[in-house]
Amino acid sequence: MLVFTPAAKGTIVGLNQIVTPEIQPAGVCAVSAQVQHTLIGNSQQIQFELGLTPRFEVAWFQGLDPSEGFLSAEFNLLTSGPHLLTLGAINWSTRGSPAQPVLEYGYYTDKDRFVIGALRDAGGSTRLLLGYKRMWSELVQFSADFESGPTNSTTLGLTYNFTPALSVNPAVYWTNSHPHHLLGYVVFTWNLTVWK
Repeated sequence: MLVFTPAAKGTIVGLNQIVTPEIQPAGVCAVSAQVQHTLIGNSQQIQFELGLTPRFEVAWFQGLDPSEGFLSAEFNLLTSGPHLLTLGAINWSTRGSPAQPVLEYGYYTDKDRFVIGALRDAGGSTRLLLGYKRMWSELVQFSADFESGPTNSTTLGLTYNFTPALSVNPAVYWTNSHPHHLLGYVVFTWNLTVWK
């Protein structure tokens, strides 16, 4: 049965820049609206991230300016205590760019989340992924992440939960390439229960 109601407990999947090894809960769809500097990527996006099973999720990112869509999927290979291991294929573009394989390990405690992984980009290079999130409270989290490569960045951001299902995540990006640029980003996310 389909029921479009706010999720009883929304989750914040992801950091500022990199994908993360946790999977969106089954039946919960995160709907996001994102605005960012054009040097980061598509300046305006709408995103849908849906947990199909407890271990598998799919996501669609629709860029508005310019118009371009991206399909991504992740499968959780291991969840054991604080350990997570996830394999995915992300950023399969409607403009012809192939999906990029990604493998990530996460170590998640009640307050701290650590992520390390590797991504094979469209140019055939392997990129290092690093991430950290600190859960300061039920309302506020701090996050930082890094993706190697000249077109990527180091980021710092905060997430504020207005409700358990509605959040905002502003962040700043410090580009890896020279000259460095400091760029802005903000995303609003609403988690909806699609089925139970």
